[in-house]
Amino acid sequence: MALLADDAKDRAEQLLLLTQRLTEYIAEETRRIEAREPPIDGALADEKNRMANAYRLELARIKLDRSLIEGAPVALLDTLKQRTNTLHEHLALHETALGAVKLVTEGLVQAMAEETARLRGGSASYGARGTIAGPAGPTPTIVDRSA
Repeated sequence: MALLADDAKDRAEQLLLLTQRLTEYIAEETRRIEAREPPIDGALADEKNRMANAYRLELARIKLDRSLIEGAPVALLDTLKQRTNTLHEHLALHETALGAVKLVTEGLVQAMAEETARLRGGSASYGARGTIAGPAGPTPTIVDRSA
């Protein structure tokens, strides 16, 4: 969905609002990650996705045709650049927070797998040929609150 603008000034103003709103969403998501709260969902998540797609599409259009924004006032373009830099800073913080969540999650999965293997390894017995027999088939793993 591209922005519907009357002129370059209108397009820059809309892009400025879109950038500011996306920055707010990214900052809120980062705050939720750091507070260990669930991510935004439902209508807010849908709106954020629509805004991110509109932002991406509009930047692609401007990249192809600079005249879409060149006639905007210099002060407005400077403000847009500042807000874009702020958005990129928040995106970098968001990426760091997501990376930490990923690292912790992978560590938990690895620890659970190692503990499961350790618990199952204690019941090994010798087979008919004098070697340690492995499991006869797949063994289910149950993860509950005691895990």
